[in-house]
Amino acid sequence: MIGRLTGILLEKNPPAITVDVHGLGYEVDVPMSTFYSLPATGEKVSLFTHLAIREDGHFLYGFGSENERAAFRQLLKISGVGARTALAVLSGMSVNELAQAIALQETGRLTKIPGIGKKTAERLLLELRDKLPRTLGTGTGKVGAGETAANASSDILNALLALGYNEREAATAMKGLAADTSVSDGIRQALKLLSKSG
Repeated sequence: MIGRLTGILLEKNPPAITVDVHGLGYEVDVPMSTFYSLPATGEKVSLFTHLAIREDGHFLYGFGSENERAAFRQLLKISGVGARTALAVLSGMSVNELAQAIALQETGRLTKIPGIGKKTAERLLLELRDKLPRTLGTGTGKVGAGETAANASSDILNALLALGYNEREAATAMKGLAADTSVSDGIRQALKLLSKSG
């Protein structure tokens, strides 16, 4: 089991990143909550990881905190929730927000996340009660060196599509973003807009 990775951040193509660990490049899928707090490419990064072995391959998932990884693992234990859905949940809300939604039994907050219908939301509320860690974490988003506005816009769009939104929804959410918005801030702002609509 690969429990942690520390290396140089080579690429950021949300939700996937590549981390170079002594010449070996690991492809890691991360939720947007982790993506927001990543350093610029070329800098050192450390992630808690979860390795999933399936028939169609080995998949590595990375998290900025142990609480995020713990929440991801709890989500995977729920019937009908796969890794993609678990990542979408953690991309749509922080662990704290998820814990709060569960404590208050707010189905509506969960159904705003792509791929989460009413039945799945109800199952999450039932099965995750008292099982989530609470944490506070915020990432700062600044346009990194070599990150142009066009690249940032493309990355934001790709991230939203990867999270299950369609092109129309993604394009609508991106209209309100400033031209110099970084990828991290852009995704965060777009997700906020999308969670309010719908």
